[in-house]
Amino acid sequence: MIRLPQWRRRGQAERYDLWVRASSCGVFAFEPVVLATMVAPEVDTAALWAMTAGAAVHAVVCAMLMSAGLDHYLARDHHGYAERDRPGRGSRPLGLIAAATGLTVAAVAIGILAYPRATPGHPDGPASALLVVTAAAFLTALSSAVPSSVTLAVVTAAGLARLAVSRSEGAPAEAAVPAAIALSALLLVLAVACHSSMWTLRLVWELDRARKAQARLAVAEERLRFARDLHDVMGRNLSVVALKSELAAQLVRRGRPGAAEEMLGVRRLAQDSLTEVRAVVSGYRTADLDTELAGARSVLASAGIRCEVTGDGHGLPADVQNALGWVVREGTTNVLRHSEARVCTVSLRHASDTGAGRLTLTMENDGVTGSDGRRREGTGNGIPGLAERLAARGGRVAAVYERPDRFRLTAELPLPATAQEELR
Repeated sequence: MIRLPQWRRRGQAERYDLWVRASSCGVFAFEPVVLATMVAPEVDTAALWAMTAGAAVHAVVCAMLMSAGLDHYLARDHHGYAERDRPGRGSRPLGLIAAATGLTVAAVAIGILAYPRATPGHPDGPASALLVVTAAAFLTALSSAVPSSVTLAVVTAAGLARLAVSRSEGAPAEAAVPAAIALSALLLVLAVACHSSMWTLRLVWELDRARKAQARLAVAEERLRFARDLHDVMGRNLSVVALKSELAAQLVRRGRPGAAEEMLGVRRLAQDSLTEVRAVVSGYRTADLDTELAGARSVLASAGIRCEVTGDGHGLPADVQNALGWVVREGTTNVLRHSEARVCTVSLRHASDTGAGRLTLTMENDGVTGSDGRRREGTGNGIPGLAERLAARGGRVAAVYERPDRFRLTAELPLPATAQEELR
């Protein structure tokens, strides 16, 4: 059994590219065969071998032009080989165009000079066969490397050349004109077939690049989700760990009871953090609104910050509670890390309160200015992460500083119609 490891390692687009190239270039191998079949009854053996050899050289040049034309077509407008280009690859193959044009014109001219008249018993002569075969091969290869306008010009020139050769061979106009039209039609069909294959190949490469871009985007989105969730989970928990550890240290220094309870709380929080990190890795992390509100009260109270909450998540859909739960978690983390607040208020207004079909959560505290008189600002990714979460649900987040020491975090989400009915 023959194995093709190189073929197996190729992607579908690469396999189709190889197939199109092989079939497009391989078809030129039939040029000397077709020409020999057409002229064999009309020329001697030496002339037949000479014509066959010349057609073989012409076919090789046309195959090279076809391959270079495909490179040029795919590389044009940044298509196809942008990721694999070598310097100079994809430019228009002017040298091959000139070589193929010269060989085609020379073959036709030699045929006309060598066989100016039609073969007795035949409607035309070897010159006509040379013109038809070489023009078909040349036009097919040329159409891959030049604009359509040039292709049409070459088709017209070939039709006129066919008419002139037929007339020079003694064919009447009634026969020469249809022969010229038939050749032009054949060349047009070949050009359209060539462009169809190249266009299909370009689409295959574009689809392949789109699939790879989609995969890269999915990976980037997953990395962003993981980073955002990890920040939201660990930000508050580490802040609370630091707070409780400092409180326990202060209690030990002062010889007061309660340090052991605080450290046990740190241990519980560490265990919860481990569970939450595992949930983040698994992609199933959620933040229930009421749970986060209760946690905010407890954590802020431990830090000596009075927390006043108005409203709850009763009747809200799970996805809305999850989004707003992350807002409460991030807002609580900001209060602990970036303020010296004394009071923090959390208010939740339903659509029935605003009449606009939206849900608004506001967290406000009074400690953004420190004892040194400078406003304390965070430089993390918490607020941008919240904005991304809510934007995915049609919501928005706004963070506003108000002098002298107030900070307000506002999150708005559209409320589904079913939830609006339940809340009325």
